[in-house]
Amino acid sequence: MNYNETELKNELIKYGKMIWERGYSPGYSGNISARINDEEKFIITTSGSSNGFLSENELVLTDFSGNSIEENKKPSSEKNLHIAFYKKRPDISFILHVHSPYLSSFASAKKQLQRSVMAENIFYLNSIPLAKYAMPSSFDLVKNTEIYFDKYDVVLMANHGVIVGSNTLQDAFLKLELAESYAQVVINTEILGGPKRLNDKQVNDILNLRNK
Repeated sequence: MNYNETELKNELIKYGKMIWERGYSPGYSGNISARINDEEKFIITTSGSSNGFLSENELVLTDFSGNSIEENKKPSSEKNLHIAFYKKRPDISFILHVHSPYLSSFASAKKQLQRSVMAENIFYLNSIPLAKYAMPSSFDLVKNTEIYFDKYDVVLMANHGVIVGSNTLQDAFLKLELAESYAQVVINTEILGGPKRLNDKQVNDILNLRNK
């Protein structure tokens, strides 16, 4: 579906508030963006904005070189991370980079999420890799994270947070919600003696459902 710039900004404002209400993007943390159809341009939150309280003035049209196309607006410092995702995945049109508590706990513990414990998570996400730590907003962070973009829609960043990409904002949000729940369940199972994993056959049976 093609959106014009105004429609995209309204969608980002709507989902930014939903992300904040769920506690996935506290305070000034995180940034979200939307690709402009098939062009090498995208709309991203401005530097210093809060996803939960966005106005149209806090969303800036940016090119794939990271330059603002609108005067007196500064794109998020994580713009290059978004650009790398868009360049590697033509099917991705929306990106959410947030610091949700449970996923960020795994990121801060430097642990990827590859626990085969819930059918829904296996079907929609399979596993969530962990990119090596690098300074936020740095090109090293982009380099460490983009190696996963070709195969994964959800990637953890060590001691940082999580990035999610999809072809619709709703799907990106739902995958984030599912991933956050996945992380919470795994942490909760540790209280009960640890997660009991599905075996390889059970995992493959679930993955094969994608082709039916």
